[in-house]
Amino acid sequence: MPGDIFDNRGRGNAGWSWPSIHPEGRKFGAIAGGIALIAAIFGGSIVAWPFVFLTLGVLAFFRDPVRVTPRDDRFVVAPADGLITLIQKVAPPRELSADDGSGLAAMDPTPVTRVSIFMSVFDVHVNRTPIGGTIRRVVYIPGKFLNADLDKASEENERQHFLVERSDGVKIGFTQIAGLVARRIVPFVKSGDIVAVGQRVGLIRFGSRVDVYLPVGTEPKVLIGQRVVAGETILAEIGDAPLIEGISQ
Repeated sequence: MPGDIFDNRGRGNAGWSWPSIHPEGRKFGAIAGGIALIAAIFGGSIVAWPFVFLTLGVLAFFRDPVRVTPRDDRFVVAPADGLITLIQKVAPPRELSADDGSGLAAMDPTPVTRVSIFMSVFDVHVNRTPIGGTIRRVVYIPGKFLNADLDKASEENERQHFLVERSDGVKIGFTQIAGLVARRIVPFVKSGDIVAVGQRVGLIRFGSRVDVYLPVGTEPKVLIGQRVVAGETILAEIGDAPLIEGISQ
């Protein structure tokens, strides 16, 4: 299925399959499985079962399912699985808007809409780029490990900023933010890399958040409280600023 072409008129064949485990998580699964085996040998099944469940939980956390990404230059897709918890007008982070001496254009410091996606430990934690283009910046900032659901986590927690620029000059910034349990942000790309929309760019271990900074004049097509799927859910349409209301039911 990876690399197959699908459309909204029935082209393509899809079926369910077990998601793969990202290589970053295989060593943790092996460690947990080894502990379960030792517990079974020396303590019996009663002692081993909790570690068996721990092993399954670790493997589930690092699952990396195939996603079908809409390909249209107008679309910004969700970079993370999870719950939309904040939608606010804010200035982009200085790390994305200030001159870094590279000579490459940064984000405009004008306030834009920031969409925050909270990932629980039950969500897929592999993150994807919301647009295709060239990675202009990857900036890691050490910090605290506050609850990632808090607004101030965007400025105080350990985090990693990305700036992606399309060939037409449209730029989108997004930020991986560590949370209470998260203790490491792992990038898969570096500055200068060319990425396709929906491509995997990193992960955050064990509960966290991703902020997306939309271009000026663009508003999200998602609502507070809505769940989104990385690489699949259309987060916004560039240049479109509709008011959309919803109701919980």
